[in-house]
Amino acid sequence: MEKEIYRRPAAGTHPANLSEAYKSTPGRAPRRPAVALPHTLSEITGPLLAEERLDALENDLTRQRMGPPLGERILVHGRVLDEDGKPVPKALVEIWQCNAAGRYHHPGDQHDAPLDPNFYGGGRARADEEGRYHFITIKPGAYPWKNHYNAWRPAHIHFSLFGPSFATRLITQMYFPNDPLLPFDPIYNSVPDGARHRLQAAFDLDSTRPEWALAYRFDIVLRGRNATPME
Repeated sequence: MEKEIYRRPAAGTHPANLSEAYKSTPGRAPRRPAVALPHTLSEITGPLLAEERLDALENDLTRQRMGPPLGERILVHGRVLDEDGKPVPKALVEIWQCNAAGRYHHPGDQHDAPLDPNFYGGGRARADEEGRYHFITIKPGAYPWKNHYNAWRPAHIHFSLFGPSFATRLITQMYFPNDPLLPFDPIYNSVPDGARHRLQAAFDLDSTRPEWALAYRFDIVLRGRNATPME
């Protein structure tokens, strides 16, 4: 049987390469049709990530430094699913984010908000056999990004999902429910209107730990009509 090839879904789920309101896309959007390049053996077979071992605290961003970071501790969890709602086991889930003041631990971020020496902002988790993953982290802050006058990015967490090899990677962003900045964010609004809600996590009281941390659920659907929008 011919091996199935993943194809980008039709318009309606994922953002277009060129979004005029998102000022950096004109410089990187393709001006010509894409050229299909066949995968070589090295792209198909490696580097392999399915058996990569993770450190014990990689999914707990609050315990990676000498002390606890500043900000509101939260739990972020969910499942990685296929188009039929079936779990995708063993997916490698990676996140990165700014700190509670809205600044990334990166030299390229020159926002004058304070850096937190106890918050690096990156973590990884391995989904289990039921596709479940979870992270402990700090709720990120909003930050200015100079895309337009008085432009602020809503609080968000970047997600990167890897399949069995480095070439099988998808990237998306998770937003928080009913953030007042969402209607003004060109990145969020570059996603077709009917799919934007899939980028918002759901507040999860059942998974909230009393007197410790609020929980948010963010299920990631890799493809199909209910796919999570990917960058």
